[in-house]
Amino acid sequence: MLWPFNRLTTSPASRGTIGAIYGAIVAQARTPAFYTDLAVPDTLAGRLDMVILHLWLMLRRLRATGDSDQLGQALIDHFCSDMDDNLRELGTSDLKVPKKLLEFNEAFYGRARAYDEALAAGGDEPLVAALERNVYNGQRVAAAPGLARYVMRAIVTLEGADTATLGRGDLRFPPPLESPVKGDAA
Repeated sequence: MLWPFNRLTTSPASRGTIGAIYGAIVAQARTPAFYTDLAVPDTLAGRLDMVILHLWLMLRRLRATGDSDQLGQALIDHFCSDMDDNLRELGTSDLKVPKKLLEFNEAFYGRARAYDEALAAGGDEPLVAALERNVYNGQRVAAAPGLARYVMRAIVTLEGADTATLGRGDLRFPPPLESPVKGDAA
């Protein structure tokens, strides 16, 4: 299910719930390990890519519940509002904001489609390739398989989350880096 960017809806989910979920998405996207250890470019574009990746992860999880349309649309609306606010804070003119939002729309749906297709293809390589195209700007990066492993762990973590807990806005992502197994050398 793809949610349209061009409609604002009234959702039964409270603003607090949507704010909590979106806040968790943004907080996770800002985790320093993505930029230091997993080589995500520490730029506006790189940070946007991480927000998009985490938003996609949450929307993917919501598709497995009966609340995907309303809650998913509310998250998309919140994302659009946040991007609008950020553009204006960065000094983007009123005339350019709609064009930039359209670019974000295309970026989100293009990446979501690429990540969905990579998962459907199976194996590690399609997801690594999709991340290299999108997050790493088409560059082959040694850290890309680590980011792909994180994405897979995040999917498993979100799938294991209780739907009611998610519906209350209690969203937890795994740490970006895999924890060493006890007994392994550090």
